[in-house]
Amino acid sequence: MQTLKVSANSKPKSVAGALAAIVRETGCAEIQAIGAGAVNQAVKAIAITRGYVAPNGIDLVTVPAFSEIDIDGEERTAIRFMVEER
Repeated sequence: MQTLKVSANSKPKSVAGALAAIVRETGCAEIQAIGAGAVNQAVKAIAITRGYVAPNGIDLVTVPAFSEIDIDGEERTAIRFMVEER
């Protein structure tokens, strides 16, 4: 499963375009976000993606989960969004 990393500075439309392409090709993807700003951009991107893939008959569902990741030797908590076809 391909993982897209989203930051607070990510453009939701750009992330949505990449996410839509992955979902059309493989049927599922994962988005990883650390921090409130990044989570906000990720949720916007998922909402935009639903509009992009709906004309193709794809109905997306999202499952959020916590994930512990290591950044420069420091444990950080990330939010992971599993995005897949219903």
